[in-house]
Amino acid sequence: MFPPQAIKKLNDIEARYDLLESQMNDPEYGADYQKYMQAAKAKGEIEEVAVAYKNYNRAAADVVSAEELIKGAEAEEREFYQEEMELARTQRDELEEQLRLLLLPKDPNDTKDVLVEIRAAAGGEEAKLFAGELFRMYTRYAERKGWKIEVHNVQETGIGGVQEVTFEIVGKGVFSQLKFEGGVHRVQRVPVTESSGRIQTSTVTIAVMPEADEVEVELNESDLIEDIFHSSSAGGQNVQKVATAIRLTHKPTGIVVTCQDERSQLQNKIKARKAMRTKLYELELEKATASERGARRSQVGSGERSEKIRTYNFPDGRVTDHRISLTLHNVPGVLDGDIQAFIDGLIAQDQAEKLRDSMEGND
Repeated sequence: MFPPQAIKKLNDIEARYDLLESQMNDPEYGADYQKYMQAAKAKGEIEEVAVAYKNYNRAAADVVSAEELIKGAEAEEREFYQEEMELARTQRDELEEQLRLLLLPKDPNDTKDVLVEIRAAAGGEEAKLFAGELFRMYTRYAERKGWKIEVHNVQETGIGGVQEVTFEIVGKGVFSQLKFEGGVHRVQRVPVTESSGRIQTSTVTIAVMPEADEVEVELNESDLIEDIFHSSSAGGQNVQKVATAIRLTHKPTGIVVTCQDERSQLQNKIKARKAMRTKLYELELEKATASERGARRSQVGSGERSEKIRTYNFPDGRVTDHRISLTLHNVPGVLDGDIQAFIDGLIAQDQAEKLRDSMEGND
């Protein structure tokens, strides 16, 4: 059963939904295009909850009705009504669980695009090779989802590895899917540079940041140091001859961003400022959520670079996410972007923890 405050909220949502639906069916109201579209938008925002609540009430009423029919039924009818009651109970309980999840507070950043930083950490050239493989993994995952990737900066090595890469992923619900990917990714395998055949453990750090809008973070140009230099990345003769790469330093925080992937200096400037706003926004988010993280009994993943979140073990052919104890025996598939099972598991556990916290808060 829902607590009284939840019932009130659900009743209010249902009443609001019915009012909006009635207004949209009114020809006079519909004649005003702007008002009609505003109502349609508002109705769409609450439709999933309202419809689920209507179905929940219908299933709950069916349970009560079946219970009453069982009481006065003959023996041969009782079994039929018993089956109807069990079916209605199952539907009611499933809808109750769905509604509890729908009522959980939404992360305002879930609809945002992201800025991702991948950096080789411990392990020398092997870590750089793995960083390149993780970059390809997220590129392939983005392709599967129909998202767009824009590279801001990449420092490649001579043997196909990556020291550091910063890129933007643009698409529907990107942050909601990737927000738990930040942390330390560990690889265990025999490096191609290892002649003795010994297994080496190397690490790569990943940061996933929701992109900030201009209205959320205002950049003060007097706080920025801008350096212009020649790009060191691939891009043709023009890139090498003309200084197009941009490095921005934020004096108050010491944050540095570099953008050199575009051929145009102006395009790199725009990307660099966008990346700087995102990093400053992430800094503010970390401050704002520090106390909340400390208060929660468990955390799916804070996204901090120091947190070991996943191990890719080549000798055993397995990839394990340590936060949800999920292991997939398909290293090639995972590195080809097949990571949805991890993402779904992490989202489910985060929802379960939030649901538990909300239930305890209602006790």
